[in-house]
Amino acid sequence: MQLRFTMFVGAVLSLGCASAQAALAQPVQPGAVIFENVRIFNGTADQLSAASNVLVVGNLIQAISSDPIAAPAGTSVTRIPGGGRTLMPGLIDNHVHLTMGASSQMDLINPKVSAETLQSRATEEARLMLLRGFTAARDMGGPVFEVKRSIDQGKTLGPRIYPSGAMISQTSGHGDSRLPNERSRRFGGAVSRGELLGANFIADGRDEVLTATRENLRAGASQIKVMAGGGAASAYDPLDVTQYTLDEMKAAVEAADDWGTYVTVHAYTPKSVRRRISSSTLPTTRTRMPTSSS
Repeated sequence: MQLRFTMFVGAVLSLGCASAQAALAQPVQPGAVIFENVRIFNGTADQLSAASNVLVVGNLIQAISSDPIAAPAGTSVTRIPGGGRTLMPGLIDNHVHLTMGASSQMDLINPKVSAETLQSRATEEARLMLLRGFTAARDMGGPVFEVKRSIDQGKTLGPRIYPSGAMISQTSGHGDSRLPNERSRRFGGAVSRGELLGANFIADGRDEVLTATRENLRAGASQIKVMAGGGAASAYDPLDVTQYTLDEMKAAVEAADDWGTYVTVHAYTPKSVRRRISSSTLPTTRTRMPTSSS
């Protein structure tokens, strides 16, 4: 029996935080791992398995047995006692903002809170997310590339991250994070803090939307996030407004499609949803997977 097993440590058992941290701290060799005395939830059966043992070699499940499993000859082994607890596949969070979720909105716009502090908080949030059983996360906007790179390089713990990069917003849109006294950079103002952090790009017109999309793809985005309507967490746009013209939306879709990926949008109203659907005239033949950053 050979099943793909990804980031087994984060998928681990409902051991409780302290036990899970102890398991994560073990120096796991690129050999075998044996989970002992666990009840398996596989995502399809409506009940847990009987007490079982699970052998993982590399990133493949090699055996599941109610009998004790011996370590493969010549392979280093790490044994993780389950104590009758549940072993399950890693969870996936399909919509998360790791950096924004780890800090308050005030901290994100406060220049006295450094980018390093925000990144440190996001790194810790990623670690806690893994301990909660999430082995993959689709980040729907924000400066998360450094956190992903650190996880990919094995420097810190966290889920596999599918990053969107900076949220793309029109002026006055849901991703326009400027303070009321900040003028547009086109009319005598400076580049906003949100743009400097990589939290959002304020892009107006087809050319700027193309550039913003391509900047995110250049940085390693797995998919693109565009603000297509109003929201509750921004100061300027009522919930019921529609944002970005059809031509601007198509620009993002075309650029993403050229890279074999897709655009996600923030949209509440029927008008903004219909406009977003109308912009998706190019069927994407493949979905771009996240690559490890070096």
